[in-house]
Amino acid sequence: MFIRTTALLFLGFASATLTTAAPRSIHPVKPLAKAHAHNDYEHERPLHDALSQGFTSVEADVHLFGNQLLVAHNARDAHSSKTLQSLYLEPLQNIIRENKGSVYSENSRFTLFIDIKTEGEKTYQAIEAALEQYKEILTSSTRETSVEGPVTVIISGNRPRETMRAQNIRHTFYDGRLADLDTNSDARFIPIISDNWEKTFSWKGDGDMPSNERTKLIEIVTKAHRNHQRVRFWATPDEPSTERAAVWLELLHAGVDLINTDDLASLKDFLIENDRR
Repeated sequence: MFIRTTALLFLGFASATLTTAAPRSIHPVKPLAKAHAHNDYEHERPLHDALSQGFTSVEADVHLFGNQLLVAHNARDAHSSKTLQSLYLEPLQNIIRENKGSVYSENSRFTLFIDIKTEGEKTYQAIEAALEQYKEILTSSTRETSVEGPVTVIISGNRPRETMRAQNIRHTFYDGRLADLDTNSDARFIPIISDNWEKTFSWKGDGDMPSNERTKLIEIVTKAHRNHQRVRFWATPDEPSTERAAVWLELLHAGVDLINTDDLASLKDFLIENDRR
């Protein structure tokens, strides 16, 4: 049986360092359950800038070069010094050890999305090998049980679905799509549904959201939550504007679990002002 319910698959943790040196506890930061740093690695201090704003979810695009997992949006921007381990796994492990098992001082989830940009099977094998060294901080799953860890890893992008599903023990979970909502997908395998906003909704924040699109959004969230799955959309407006604020409000009111942004400070301010739940 499950160690906890699938609805509580993700675990969060206590206060984080915000420098690239060895982690040190600083002033407490309020964790923001709905804050997702989309292209997190493009910030001046990957991971740490997001932690300084209270983000509880970050995303890293990964390319496999030889046996290295390099973090970059495009292959041409990849650099041997910017690996998945050095930018994310090692700092998270250090933070969690120093804070005695947590990232934040309040009980909250923390999620690391790894977006595979190169061939799925080989890249995933390399990710699994890398994660083995950090399994003490990771949520894990077998065919029968799920055990929560400080960090839950979600595989996005070129996801080797059948390979992942066939594993007896995993330290990763599958990033689902809207099509998975109608397949009775198991939240132990697909704990979150993510999709492109522009492929589902025409509204981009100008004027009122059409009632049929608002109904569709609420139906998506309701169905996912019934399955103990979270919801995230990418490609929502992200330039500072009244349109962006309008979309963020609709996402918040509908119960969308993670709001995407590259503008960390603005989303932080928005959630502190508007997210009362």
